[in-house]
Amino acid sequence: MQVETVLAAGDVVGESVVWDDRRGALIWVDIGGRRIQRLVPETGEHTIWPVGFFPTSVGLREDGGAIVGRTQDVALWEFGGVFRVLAVPEPGRPLNRLNEGRVAPDGSFWVGTMANNLTPAGALNPTSERTGHYYRVTTHGAVTRLSDDAYGITNTMVWLDDGRFVTADTTLNQLYAYRVEGGLLTDRQDFTPPLDRGLPDGSCRDAEGGVWTCRVVGGYAVARTMPDGTVDRVIDLPCSWPTSCTFGGDDLGTLYVTSARFTMTREHLAANPQEGSLFAVRPGVVGLRENRFAGGAA
Repeated sequence: MQVETVLAAGDVVGESVVWDDRRGALIWVDIGGRRIQRLVPETGEHTIWPVGFFPTSVGLREDGGAIVGRTQDVALWEFGGVFRVLAVPEPGRPLNRLNEGRVAPDGSFWVGTMANNLTPAGALNPTSERTGHYYRVTTHGAVTRLSDDAYGITNTMVWLDDGRFVTADTTLNQLYAYRVEGGLLTDRQDFTPPLDRGLPDGSCRDAEGGVWTCRVVGGYAVARTMPDGTVDRVIDLPCSWPTSCTFGGDDLGTLYVTSARFTMTREHLAANPQEGSLFAVRPGVVGLRENRFAGGAA
């Protein structure tokens, strides 16, 4: 299956890519590069917004703006404008940071945390702490912790048609499925056995319920897992750290994948300049429109 390099972005840690169907554009963050980006694939128009913090996730708002996970807080943002803090999920845990974030089907914003593995300069700060949790942020900024389960690195946020929520702990190479009951995550089960292709990072789903998961840390692939937990296929990619994916294009039939160059040596990057690029592949299925946060500018 042919994989196209759409943009040689050079992302340190490209993450949280979403398709803005109103603008015909991809939006994503570069955590280590401290920037948020937008690309219109049809025209090649590429916009970069440098920011003075580690942006960890981005989602779309119903009013046309964005919602952004930052190092310690969740903020509302008009593209290119100022950031307005909406919520601080863990005000008493300064050694944690936000990681994965995504708009849920009900219009709220869900976000995961983890022990901060970044130095102020953006270098790796190794940690083995399991202090991450998942939170729900409402349009008014109210925060609810969704589960007492602790995570090393929170990743993957996908809602299935049967009501289950699929997520991952990257450090354990494990995807989980929860039931959502009373607004909380319950009855955690293994979603699929660990895959021997790197570790799970960001995911998206297609219209048939397939969960597409980027296999980071030497995985060189994105894997599709069906709702019953069976791995349907694995698509090889020309990057060792694919990080996040989304379906886009007019027909939502193109799978876009971000990647990272974090921790890689100069020798490896010289021999593999495609690391940190944005890729595209046509897998033969279509995706779903991105959920949009129901709150916004007052």
